[in-house]
Amino acid sequence: MLELKVRTRETNENVETLRTEGVLPGVFYGPKEAATPIALELKDFLRVWGQAGGSTIVKLEGVGEDKDVLIHEVTWHPVKDIPTHVDFYCIESGKKLTVTVPLEFVGEAPAEKLGGIVVKVMHELEIEVEPKNIPHDIKVDISALTDLESSITVADLHLPASIEPLSELTETVASITQAKEEVEEERDISDVEIEAKGKEESTDEESEEK
Repeated sequence: MLELKVRTRETNENVETLRTEGVLPGVFYGPKEAATPIALELKDFLRVWGQAGGSTIVKLEGVGEDKDVLIHEVTWHPVKDIPTHVDFYCIESGKKLTVTVPLEFVGEAPAEKLGGIVVKVMHELEIEVEPKNIPHDIKVDISALTDLESSITVADLHLPASIEPLSELTETVASITQAKEEVEEERDISDVEIEAKGKEESTDEESEEK
């Protein structure tokens, strides 16, 4: 399990000063945990974030009893693209959670050789699962897209019994579309002649009025 060392943060500490020192302010909370301000090394958080994302359990150390948490929300600096605050959600062992897990598309779609284009309709899936069974990602094998009419639905993901998808089983995850060539509209030559004649008569009428 990934681990992070944190410390309790006093409410009178200046968060901007902490950030300039490479310290990330944050908070943890949960059903049985009061909201507690904390601080941790930014470089340590970035290392764990790169491996865990928001769907992997992380252990917080340094604030009494170790706490199993999920990275619930990260606030990012709009220009520097670095985190400025993080929320950790303390989980209860054995109790199901609702989490969003990224989809990872693997394999090759035979339908592409027929001129089809793979359209990835979903990029993540909301599921209900016990903390110990939270997957880092869910694989989607696009080799099932064999022809131009193929599609993959949530039901086709073959999720283990421990994972309950919260989307409709019939919802499309990926499908095949065909590239359409733009066809230039053909105009009947008689239409062109009528249009030209109309313009000529209109010009004659204007000349007579003058």
